[in-house]
Amino acid sequence: MKILIAHDGSEGAQKALDLAIDLAKRLRAKLHMIMVKEQLSFPTTLHDVANAEEEASQRFEQVIADAVALATKRRIAIEPHVVAGHPVPTIVEFIERDGFDLLVIGYMGHSAIYKGVIGSTTDRLVELAPCHVVVAK
Repeated sequence: MKILIAHDGSEGAQKALDLAIDLAKRLRAKLHMIMVKEQLSFPTTLHDVANAEEEASQRFEQVIADAVALATKRRIAIEPHVVAGHPVPTIVEFIERDGFDLLVIGYMGHSAIYKGVIGSTTDRLVELAPCHVVVAK
């Protein structure tokens, strides 16, 4: 069995990581973590792009280091992946390509207006993921 945890550095993603580690240990599953490096929608200069890239890389490095340390402490191996793109299609394609059995994601509450107009990454992943999805709250 292969489990994928989608991590964006949020509190909800941290709860999902805790759950994914527990599930991987209990099910003796391989655990992978994906972080999606989002592209700037409308960068104004190359300097903006470079700054955004550097900021994201530093944030991802810390999240990965923390996740690896937590998994190691709990005697689970975790394989991190940083992929560029938009979160939902990138994660769905990653699941399809690598044949994951379970996606673990965190719940991040939003207002009713936000959900009605924009939707949430969590909602869209639950709908579109080609595998079972567990949402940690």
